[in-house]
Amino acid sequence: MIIVDTALRQRAADGNPIRVALVGAGFMGRGLTNQIVNSVPGMELVAIANRTVATAERAYREAGVTEWAVVTDASEVDKAVANGRPAVTDDYAAVCEARSVDAVVEATGAVEFGCHVVLRAIDNGKHVVLLNAEVDATVGSVLSLRAKEAGVVLTGCDGDQPGVQMNLVRFVEGIGLTPRVCGNVKGLQDPHRTPTTQAAFAARWGQDPHMVTSFADGTKISVEQACVANATGMTVERRGMRGSDHHGHVDELTTGYDVDELRASGGYVDYVVGSQPGPGVFVLATHDDPKQRHYLELYKLGTGPLYSFYTPYHLCHFEVPTTVARAVLFGDATITPAGPPTVEVVTIAKRDLAAGSVLDGLGGFDTYGEAERADVTASEGLLPIGVAEGCRLVRDIGADQPVGYRDVVLPPGRLVDVLRAEQSQLAGR
Repeated sequence: MIIVDTALRQRAADGNPIRVALVGAGFMGRGLTNQIVNSVPGMELVAIANRTVATAERAYREAGVTEWAVVTDASEVDKAVANGRPAVTDDYAAVCEARSVDAVVEATGAVEFGCHVVLRAIDNGKHVVLLNAEVDATVGSVLSLRAKEAGVVLTGCDGDQPGVQMNLVRFVEGIGLTPRVCGNVKGLQDPHRTPTTQAAFAARWGQDPHMVTSFADGTKISVEQACVANATGMTVERRGMRGSDHHGHVDELTTGYDVDELRASGGYVDYVVGSQPGPGVFVLATHDDPKQRHYLELYKLGTGPLYSFYTPYHLCHFEVPTTVARAVLFGDATITPAGPPTVEVVTIAKRDLAAGSVLDGLGGFDTYGEAERADVTASEGLLPIGVAEGCRLVRDIGADQPVGYRDVVLPPGRLVDVLRAEQSQLAGR
């Protein structure tokens, strides 16, 4: 951030702002719009694409913007930008193809649609910031490879828990320690929550009930920790992670893991429910140099062998502009897969499901996701949660049982399935 804010101020002084387009003007998208418009010198939100134009207009209006151009294609986006007016459109391709756009933020939360947005942006030489961890957890490895081949950055974002964890990982590694556990702090975990049970909370905060349900039922935490595992090469201790209830401080977690097991496994991603400070993230790390361990004890980090580092907050859309600047100005990804996936998020039935049922989406009534080792997912033919929506069951599935590819018929013609096949081939699975 210290480098980024200086670089952005220079871009502002030079009259050469980073030009950003947003796809998806929901709750997070509107927050990001307000942040860029009012608080980020050296960056402009030049276009918003949303399937309902009125929602894109709402985002600008709430940020205090009074004039914009409604456009239909990339040339009209470019014309609006040249005339100093932001553009709104219902066509994501218009902003992905516009020459006047440096980076695209994908904030829809939809997997299939998000895949189309990301590929169109990459194919047109745009850096891509994902406010859509579901895409990353499902096909991030193959999309990251596509981005590298195109010479652009594909990255998750600062402010979201995976990005905050990865920043902490880089800090810990930078001072000479080895991360062994990357963790997330939750306030609630109940796999059987539904949009009905979460409706009041969603209404209180102006959020989508399905998105809120994905937080409560454990799908989101599994998606986020899969992203961290795939960026670090870590794995999970078991399906669903350990997921302990722990109402003390995260520093107390240093005594809860077998360090030899962590070394042998390559490290675990995990989460805890109820820990303080929350809702933050933590990294538990080791140091092999006894001289430095002496200093760490002096600096009040304890006697080891695990040392606790944490960030007590995650500020979501507030920090996304930092990610955009890192990508555009420095070619630096906040979080991106390091190679083939090590962890996937598999589909688990939330209730008894009958043959012939068509599965609903993330945070719905039918399924929740659990993090599982990628080799197990492949060998057992388990269905990733990111491809479950719209699948038709060919047999009954009991509550809390995993759903496999053999149990469903996939919807025809989906890009996500093409990308999944390519990713599996690249991983040798």
